[in-house]
Amino acid sequence: MTTADPTPDRGTAPSSVVLPRPPSLAPLLARGVLRSPFKRPGPDAPFPRTRLVLPSLRVDLGRLAAYERVCGFPTGEDALPVTYPHVLGFPLAMRLMSGGDFPLPLLGLVHTSIDITRHRVLPATGTYELTVYVAGTAAHRRGTEATVVTELRSAGGETVWASTSSYLARHRTDGAGAGERPGRAPARAGHERWPLPAVEEWRLAGDVGRRYGAASGDRNPIHLFALTARLFGFPRAIAHGMWTVARCLAAHGTPPAALVRAEFRAPVLLPGAVTYAADDIGRFELRAAKDGRVHLSGEVLPLLT
Repeated sequence: MTTADPTPDRGTAPSSVVLPRPPSLAPLLARGVLRSPFKRPGPDAPFPRTRLVLPSLRVDLGRLAAYERVCGFPTGEDALPVTYPHVLGFPLAMRLMSGGDFPLPLLGLVHTSIDITRHRVLPATGTYELTVYVAGTAAHRRGTEATVVTELRSAGGETVWASTSSYLARHRTDGAGAGERPGRAPARAGHERWPLPAVEEWRLAGDVGRRYGAASGDRNPIHLFALTARLFGFPRAIAHGMWTVARCLAAHGTPPAALVRAEFRAPVLLPGAVTYAADDIGRFELRAAKDGRVHLSGEVLPLLT
């Protein structure tokens, strides 16, 4: 049941739509692609105010194990990897972003950053309530950026995990956008950027995108084959951004209560070789093994409980 306004604007009060099950991703992707040419992105455009809610969510342990294997997390533990709730919420986010009332075209939309707050370790066998909504849009120096929030609550109603993702639609602008999400905290004072110490070199197989797509449900064609990636301007398939951050966090480790910040800077071509680098104050990055180009940068901050 919903009380959503069919033509929402910034003054419309949010409403909730309770879903009986997660939506299927393939039709949503197709719908979003077909609607993309008709979108006119801009920071002042109306955006959907609906909150999608999935109550009594239980994790499919088989799919979780496949995700853990492809990302490098330990398998068989009764604990969700810190990035896994994003996978659970992605179908709901896709339903919002493929809708006619979402102002940005899904085709060409770039996931630029994610902040994750985990308050405690989450049992894989637990029952949760999942909520996803669009928090707003903002001007960016390269176009318009939308902010999508995902929240996971325990059976008792406590928020145990939340993320904020930024998605960029590139289009012509006057260059005045800040390019920084409102409310995003600055990097740690006193720690200007310098190359992080290399820890490991990873050689990535050409099927990483297909394996992650099978585990996560995100089968965007740019990640699957060189042929389908070329249709969108890439010379080869590219790794999912969320796979790169998950793979780094599997190597880095995350405290039970933590804030994770990650920025996606450049696509990782498959197959390829990358360098995982990290320091002792919680920063990490993924660089091209050949020329040192930074694909991903991030940090892990412990939370006081």
